[in-house]
Amino acid sequence: MANKKRILIIDDHPLFREGLKSIIARNPGFEVVGDAGNGRKGLRMARELKPDLVVMDISLPDKSGIDITRGIRSILPETYVMIVSMHSKINYISEAFRAGASGYVVKDSAADRLIQGLKAVSRGECYLDSSLSHKVVKKLMEFPEKEAKITDARYETLTPREQQVMRLLAEGISTKEIAERLFISPKTVENHRTSIMSKLELHGTMELIRYAARIGLIDVDLWKG
Repeated sequence: MANKKRILIIDDHPLFREGLKSIIARNPGFEVVGDAGNGRKGLRMARELKPDLVVMDISLPDKSGIDITRGIRSILPETYVMIVSMHSKINYISEAFRAGASGYVVKDSAADRLIQGLKAVSRGECYLDSSLSHKVVKKLMEFPEKEAKITDARYETLTPREQQVMRLLAEGISTKEIAERLFISPKTVENHRTSIMSKLELHGTMELIRYAARIGLIDVDLWKG
């Protein structure tokens, strides 16, 4: 059939990849042109195949599917990404859409909702698995990034990731939760924290909070007790 939507699957479970292929094969509007079991191979295949759609897991053995989504959208802006993941927490969904994904389906309902999602995403629409509660959808709409008007030169020496980590630290988010939100290890969060403290010449969490409040990164009223 002409004008079939070409799909690349990136998931580290061979049986699940075969299951996705089987579901997609039943719909004449789509065809699977490749599959990969890790993020690096998936990104390489995306560059080579230039698919219309990528079906992506978040938990990959080498890199986060969130990072791969960001990479694909950067080099192939016409390629849509739909996440199919076991994770249903709001932070995973939020980060996926921020990274450029257009759809999100949980694995438990993939058999029922995959094609519906692919059709919506291929039309340029956003798709969120209806098995995810209305509360999740509502919460998702409350996640805009806070833009701070910052004039301090030292803050500009931080990398974008360090700025992101600093904002979360200043809001009182734990190392473990920051790691989960950003899909990095707690050790990496600690490394970023050490670098932030060094660059800003700060000597503890309270100094970091005061500094963040002073430059307008967080609401100072949040920390009034």
